[in-house]
Amino acid sequence: MKKIKLLIATIILSATLLTSCGAFVIAPVMGVLYTDVKAPITATSNTSSIKMGKASATSILGLVATGDASIETACKSAGITKIHHVDFHASSILGIVATYTVYVYGE
Repeated sequence: MKKIKLLIATIILSATLLTSCGAFVIAPVMGVLYTDVKAPITATSNTSSIKMGKASATSILGLVATGDASIETACKSAGITKIHHVDFHASSILGIVATYTVYVYGE
C-alpha cells in the first residue's frame, strides 16, 4: 500500500512539474523544488530611504493568482513620494504556493 501511495504521489508531482502547471515566480535564479530569492529591480539618484513599503501577490498551483505587487501600491502603503530603490522577494515551494513581494524604499 505504501508503494502505491508513493507511486501516485510521484506521478502527480511529475505531471505537475512537466506540464508547467504550478505556482512559480519570476526570479534571477529558479529552483524547481524550492525558490527563495531576493534581488533588485531598480535604483534612483534620490539619497534618502527612511521609509519602506511593500506589496505582494500570491499564486496557488498556478491556477489562482491574487494580489497587487505593483510599485505604486508599495509606495502608497508607506506614503512614499520619492523612490530611492526597489527590491523584490520571490518564493515558491514545490510549485504549490508562490509569492512575489515588491519592497520600495524612499521618503
